[in-house]
Amino acid sequence: MAEHPSTTVAVGGFEWDAGNSNECLAHGLTADEVEEVFRGAPAVFPDPAHSGTETRLRAIGPVGAGRFAFVVFTLRPGGDSVRIRPISARWMHRREIEHYVRQTQGSPGPSD
Repeated sequence: MAEHPSTTVAVGGFEWDAGNSNECLAHGLTADEVEEVFRGAPAVFPDPAHSGTETRLRAIGPVGAGRFAFVVFTLRPGGDSVRIRPISARWMHRREIEHYVRQTQGSPGPSD
């Protein structure tokens, strides 16, 4: 997995509306579950293929015991901090989770 520089951003909350809330719900995640990803230490990666008029990012992290979510989001400025605006989120599939765990923990696993 490629190394990305670490950046810390002061987050002042989340930006939700009917559009992004419904998009996440369509894939089975509530707003609380999406926010839980960011309460931990998610792996965050740039998403240049989907960054047009705004920079999009991807986050992967645990939600509860044993479940992992994949979240596409952008950062919106708001005073001295930024707000996280989730765009879409979905539960990760078993093989995606296994790959993520191998990459982040460096443990060997079955070949893909």
